[in-house]
Amino acid sequence: MKIFQCKTQYWLFPTVLAIAYFCTIVQAQVASPTRLRYNVLSHDSIQISWKAPRGKFGGYKLLVSPASGGKTNQLNLQNTATKAIIQGLMPDQNYTVQIIAYNKDKESKPAQGQFRIKDLEKRKDSKPRVKVVDKGNGNKPSVPEEVKFFCQTPAIADIVILVDGSWSIGRFNFRLVRLFLENLVTAFDVGSEKTRIGLAQYSGDPRIEWHLNAFSTKDEVIEAVRNLPYKGGNTLTGLALNYIFENSFKPEAGARTGVSKIGILITDGKSQDDIIPPSRNLRESGVELFAIGVKNADENELQEIASEPDTTHVYNVAEFELMHTVVESLTRTVCSRVEEQDREIKASALATTGPPTELITSEVTARSFMVNWTHAPGKVEKYRVVYYPTRGGKPDEVVVDGSISSTVLKNLMSLTEYQVAVFAIYPHTASEGLRGAETTLALPMASNLELYDVTENSLRAKWNAVAGASGYLILYAPLTEGLAGDEKEMKIGETHTDIQLSGLLPNTEYTVTVYAMFGEEASDPVTGQETTLPLSPPRNLRISNVGSNSARLAWDLTSRKVTGYRIVYNNADGTEINEVEVDPVTTFPLKGLTPLTEYNVAIFSIYDEGQSEPLTGIFTTEEVPAQQYLEIDEVMTDSFRVTWHPLSADEGQHKLMWIPVYGGKTEEVILKEDQDSYVIRGLEPGTEYEVSLLTVLDDGSESEVVTAVGTTLDSAWTEPATTIVPTRPVTSVFRTGIRNLVVDDETSSSLRVKWDISDSSVQQFRVIYLTAQGDPAEEVVMVPGSQNNLLLKPLLSDTEYKVTVTPIYDDGEGVSVSAPGKTLPPSGPQNLRVSEEWYNRLRITWDPPSSPVKGYRIVYKPVSVAGPTLETFVGANINTILITNLLSGMDYNVKIFASQASGFSDALTGVVKTLFLGVTNLRADQIQMTSLCAQWQVHRHATAYRIVIESIQDTQKQESTVGGGTTRHCFYGLQPDSQYKISVYTKLQEIEGPSVSIMEKTQSLPTQPPTFPPTIPPAKEVCKAAKADLVFMVDGSWSIGDENFNKITDFLYNTVGALNKIGTDGTQVAMVQFTDDPRTEFKLDTYKTKETLLDAIKHISYKGGNTKTGKAIKHVRDTLFNAESGTRRGIPKVIVVITDGRSQDDVDKISREMQSDGYSIFAIGVADADYSELVNIGSKPSARHVFFVDDFDAFRKIEDELITFVCETASATCPLVHKDGIDLAGFKMMERFGLVEKDFSSVEGVSMEPGTFNVYPCYRLHKDALVSQPTKYLHPEGLPSDYTISFLFRILPDTPEEPFALWEILNKNSDPLVGVILDNGGKTLTYFNYDYSGDFQTVTFEGPEIRKIFYGSFHKLHIVVNKTLAKVVIDCKQVGERAINASANITVDGVEVLGRMVRSRGPNGNSVPFQLQMFDIVCSTSWANKDKCCELPGLRNEETCPELPHSCSCSETNKGGLGPAGPPGGPGLRGPKGQQGEQGPKGPDGPRGETGPPGPQGPPGPQGPSGLSIQGMPGMPGEKGEKGETGLPGPQGIPGGIGSPGRDGSPGQRGFPGKDGSSGPPGPPGPIGIPGAPGVPGVTGSVGPQGALGPPGVPGAKGERGERGDLQSQAMVRAVARQVCEQLIQSHMARYTAILNQIPSHSSSVRTVQGPPGEPGRPGSPGTPGEQGPPGTPGFPGNAGVPGSPGERGLTGVKGEKGNPGIGSQGPRGPPGPAGPAGESRPGSPGPPGSPGPRGAPGHLGVPGPQGPSGQPGYCDPSSCSAYGVGAPHPDQPEFTPVQDELEAMELWGSGI
Repeated sequence: MKIFQCKTQYWLFPTVLAIAYFCTIVQAQVASPTRLRYNVLSHDSIQISWKAPRGKFGGYKLLVSPASGGKTNQLNLQNTATKAIIQGLMPDQNYTVQIIAYNKDKESKPAQGQFRIKDLEKRKDSKPRVKVVDKGNGNKPSVPEEVKFFCQTPAIADIVILVDGSWSIGRFNFRLVRLFLENLVTAFDVGSEKTRIGLAQYSGDPRIEWHLNAFSTKDEVIEAVRNLPYKGGNTLTGLALNYIFENSFKPEAGARTGVSKIGILITDGKSQDDIIPPSRNLRESGVELFAIGVKNADENELQEIASEPDTTHVYNVAEFELMHTVVESLTRTVCSRVEEQDREIKASALATTGPPTELITSEVTARSFMVNWTHAPGKVEKYRVVYYPTRGGKPDEVVVDGSISSTVLKNLMSLTEYQVAVFAIYPHTASEGLRGAETTLALPMASNLELYDVTENSLRAKWNAVAGASGYLILYAPLTEGLAGDEKEMKIGETHTDIQLSGLLPNTEYTVTVYAMFGEEASDPVTGQETTLPLSPPRNLRISNVGSNSARLAWDLTSRKVTGYRIVYNNADGTEINEVEVDPVTTFPLKGLTPLTEYNVAIFSIYDEGQSEPLTGIFTTEEVPAQQYLEIDEVMTDSFRVTWHPLSADEGQHKLMWIPVYGGKTEEVILKEDQDSYVIRGLEPGTEYEVSLLTVLDDGSESEVVTAVGTTLDSAWTEPATTIVPTRPVTSVFRTGIRNLVVDDETSSSLRVKWDISDSSVQQFRVIYLTAQGDPAEEVVMVPGSQNNLLLKPLLSDTEYKVTVTPIYDDGEGVSVSAPGKTLPPSGPQNLRVSEEWYNRLRITWDPPSSPVKGYRIVYKPVSVAGPTLETFVGANINTILITNLLSGMDYNVKIFASQASGFSDALTGVVKTLFLGVTNLRADQIQMTSLCAQWQVHRHATAYRIVIESIQDTQKQESTVGGGTTRHCFYGLQPDSQYKISVYTKLQEIEGPSVSIMEKTQSLPTQPPTFPPTIPPAKEVCKAAKADLVFMVDGSWSIGDENFNKITDFLYNTVGALNKIGTDGTQVAMVQFTDDPRTEFKLDTYKTKETLLDAIKHISYKGGNTKTGKAIKHVRDTLFNAESGTRRGIPKVIVVITDGRSQDDVDKISREMQSDGYSIFAIGVADADYSELVNIGSKPSARHVFFVDDFDAFRKIEDELITFVCETASATCPLVHKDGIDLAGFKMMERFGLVEKDFSSVEGVSMEPGTFNVYPCYRLHKDALVSQPTKYLHPEGLPSDYTISFLFRILPDTPEEPFALWEILNKNSDPLVGVILDNGGKTLTYFNYDYSGDFQTVTFEGPEIRKIFYGSFHKLHIVVNKTLAKVVIDCKQVGERAINASANITVDGVEVLGRMVRSRGPNGNSVPFQLQMFDIVCSTSWANKDKCCELPGLRNEETCPELPHSCSCSETNKGGLGPAGPPGGPGLRGPKGQQGEQGPKGPDGPRGETGPPGPQGPPGPQGPSGLSIQGMPGMPGEKGEKGETGLPGPQGIPGGIGSPGRDGSPGQRGFPGKDGSSGPPGPPGPIGIPGAPGVPGVTGSVGPQGALGPPGVPGAKGERGERGDLQSQAMVRAVARQVCEQLIQSHMARYTAILNQIPSHSSSVRTVQGPPGEPGRPGSPGTPGEQGPPGTPGFPGNAGVPGSPGERGLTGVKGEKGNPGIGSQGPRGPPGPAGPAGESRPGSPGPPGSPGPRGAPGHLGVPGPQGPSGQPGYCDPSSCSAYGVGAPHPDQPEFTPVQDELEAMELWGSGI
């Protein structure tokens, strides 16, 4: 059982099963209806009326059945109904009618009657009739009421009818409006020289249906009325009145002077804009206005619109069905007023009238200009000056006295073109307008901006004052990355032009922008940039008291704001870094330093704002001082004393060591710091010891060693055992003439030896040095006794030496002293670097060696050509050199030698290369016998080219020089069959690069034809870009035969030979031979070259068998088009089928599936092939994909055409796709993203929902779905140079208010390459890409037409991109274009993403929720002009648009023919089987499956669990990602004044979202948005007074029906409808059971009195359950929501315009616009979709759920169904239509329900 819940009109079609009506209920107590009457409306429709019975009753049952027997059709009506319309009747068929009143379970006796339409028409033949053939929307024709009045006045008029076409009227009521208009037109004598009638229809935007001069006869006008299409939209009556004022009553539109002008308005609701000014303009211009209101029209508003008196000019009827009652009164009044006006016009014609002349504008400023005109003739009472912006806006007017001929138009917008019209107003008429245009100037801007008095945290700005400015707005912000958001603003009065900006950051570049403000409008800005001073560092660093491990720092204070200092000091190699922070002192000691170490010191001043730049210095610590004196005395046989001068106590402890010179154990002792002597005991007698003294520093390191040699006394020296007593003791005296021996000044080849002379009697010093390893070849040098140093060289590098110095006296040698030393390792220059490369020069730089150098020797030589070795020398303090006069594009070997004291170091070597000054892609073409041409790609720096052609045989040359932009040059007079060398030299001013050469041979004389044809056929030009996966299916059945099979292989050989590249980089080819079983001859990835592929084709063997084409096609799909066989993603898939007979299995089903999956199939039939079968196999259009030849010899006739079509289809850059019934080159992006019904369930974060018309599927991309695909699978060859991007999408309420990319292509680093950005906050659209030179370019579009795509309805967006322009077309209307450079191609190593937020960084970003219904990229720039926007309700034209994809009907009680299959639903769960209906006539049995005709659908089962595509529970929150790096900010433009968009700025790179502006007062109503969505069909509400449609927008405005799906989600609509259906199902099932079983049953239906009219509901379900039919198409999955609020939001104010990004450094931000209204709280976005659940078993039919909350009444408009492409009722299917509007929620059911 199916219930259609309706408001006013209902249709009922017969069902397949009949219902036997049993009337055994007690009929007493309920009176019967009486006075049953009939009124024929058309040849197949009739109106039945009756008189209501007395007493209490609940409603009526209306039963109609053919008198000859057949199906009885029943309609249940409320007790307020007294009329019903029955349609779809047979004119010559007798029908029986019964009308029964009932109350609960009791019924009255029926009022019965019979009728036949032909009989009723005969009775009315005497009455005048006008036959209506209503061709609009496929509805049944109907006839207007009789015309009782005809205007017979000789006076003529220009009548313009303005018809409300808003959603609230509905398609059925609009048919009644057409009938009314037809009656109205019929009453007048219409003709080109008689009364003219024009018509305009309006809703959100008005349009002229036809002008006054469009038709010359009444019949033409009536025909146009009958075909008047229904527009749909909002109710903007004021805008429409102004529209006809500007467009209809004009001479070019057919308006005549001296003729009455009549305007007739028909509307059904209150206007949503102001109607007073435009209606006044019309009346004052001489147009007499009549207003007809229907239903909810506001009578006060009608009176404001209409001319006086209201009693004759205002009509208001309660229902559309009653409009015919005012036709006669209206036509009589109009007729009489035309006569009266005609008399007035003729009377006034005696007085001279006419328009003013000579319109002149002057005194133009930014806010005003003066309008002057020459007086109109005659007595002018006043002049009306009307003006409005050309780009659209509300008209304003000025009225002046008739004696004045000028006025000043004030308060205008700057830089805006205004249209001006001046009308002369006479006592009884008004003249035509004198028209002109003028553009206001730009607002004067501030000038001479100067930024001065700059400090660390402030600066001053001053500028020249601007006359007339009301104040100034100053914006200033840092340009430093990361601080760009810290923008500040300052507003000052008009008297201030010099201000201080404080609180700035030190050492930061600021941009300062000054706007002159004129009220709320700002001038163009003047901008300056200045950098604040850095924080003051300390000054005058002084380093003192430098010791071996300490130093003291001192500096001067520079600012009292310093809070401390940060001191950083480190050694030169960076291995020791120290840092300390100190209070604001000016001196600090450094301790714990390393001796003999160079330190870098940096001192930073610390302020509250940060730290200053450093004050730096360098110092080197001293070495630990060596001992100045070391002496040995008091020598004994086993001891001696060592004496020295002690060092300072802070140097550290002393270590004394001694060892026998000729071998032994080393001993040591640590001494106190202040000790200066020590007695060494326990020595061996007569032994020479080496004594060393060093200092152990605090850090553990040791100072240099001081050495001395002493010898103990031999035991023989002691006193002998004799009697002789010596007179004095004998002692040994050691002479030490040397102290403090030091070896230093190390180089890689020398050491310097220094010592102090302690004894002047030394005659000579002997210096002996040898390696520490004991090299026997010691070196000895003698030096004079007065010399105390010696340079030892040449030494080995990186070698330790022992140096011994011995003093020589006259009488012998003194004590020798030794010290070690080590030469440095060999050191040369390091780290060769190359920079400043040019075509003849480059710069090399190196790091100097650590050891001293005298200079450098640079040697360089070309690598690949012979030439001299060049060298040059530079000084020791130079480490870079620019080498010039080099060859272009040449590699050079470079060697750098350091000249050192020991000679040259090892060479630092490297290879460097100059830039190549030469052309690329040099090739020859147009090669003839005596001429050829050279072609190349230009060099970007070339100023000229020298082209030389040289004959190899005789060395003759030709030479030419051409300009730098030339890409081609031809040579003539050459020898045939000769080899030539072509060389191109590129010149840059005086520089000439090396030659780029090719060898080419001229053609031979045509005397000898080629002996052997080429083995491999050459590729055809059309196939050179082909890249596809191509499968040939060859019929190998018995009917072919061996001979003909060879002809097929020859045909395949020629076809494949036309291809260019074979393999993964080009076209892959497979072949299948099919008979009973298909056989794969080779797969797609089998052959990689054309030669091997052609050879394989030649060796295919004939199979033989029967013809089973369908099985073969399925084999190709399942086994060849997969990854294992080499199929590539994103590459066109093409099949060529060759057969000679009819298939012995089914081919239609598999062919349809393959075509719908995107395969392109070519079908070639030979001889006995079935052409109709070929048409089913081949893709569409058949003219391109189906070929037929008489025999196998005729293949050559189709060969070229087939190759052309196949290769065009096989283009990967622009593959051929079938779209909207035609073949186009482009990409079906929805399929490639998986957003199609068979694939979407596998795409995470996507659900399928109903789109426009509730029949197109669309896809909701949920928050952070981030739907993406690799670019190589979508655009494997990149994008074409010219293309059109086409979207059909919808912004959702939970779409964030920040920019996101509707679609963009990213490279492998996630950097954007090309895309479309929507800024939901700023209401702008931006397209970006990289141009041919590699520069990033963006173009931004804004304005009212752009803003409407953000208002929540479906919109179609085309972006047309060519080499010079980017155009934006919205809803098939161009709204803007911008100049761009030609685009560069993209890389294919990244991804393409939908909905990615601009702030996202990296591969894992965020994406926004939105709905996407269509996305294509068409390789054409004309597609936007061809598109008709048939998917949009407001733009669909039923006559020119194709049928909608689904077929539905508001009444489906009879089985029609099999309609086109609709798109499959998502993976929802199958509902339970419908219950068995009452037995009826059995239909024909058909095979089970999709091919069988569908039976009537059973009643809907209870709601099953959600399907796979329904969004799941919100996911767990992910980990917070790291904050991405902030890019440089883009500029933000300033908002214009209210309603005036600012001028476009220069395009800039994509920047960051700007900061939120502050709130301001609400703006005036903005431009009207796109039609809103219908409300949710609700269950019947309780009894109550008629309520308002919702919260009011503009006060008193009626709510409008908008496009489906805006107010609530479609899932919610379905849920509410399901609840209503379940409740009513139970009610009618109970009643139906009671009737069949003759058992009374209480009805559970709910009936209420009239409520407010609801929004159109979705079409109801079909009739009663019948025999089991094939499975139906799954519906759209989605979650059920709760019913929404009943009304619409009112219009919001205009948001201030956002400026376009600029180029270069940061531009200024605009001043804040006026604040918008308070925002609305919205629910948060849903989480990502849950994982799909398993499919459940079919459930049993459940009991109905509880009734949901009451919603608005649904609305079933039958004409809407026909508008949506459904079939019209069959002639033998009556339709029922209650006439009275107070029928609120009737139950409609017929036989079998």
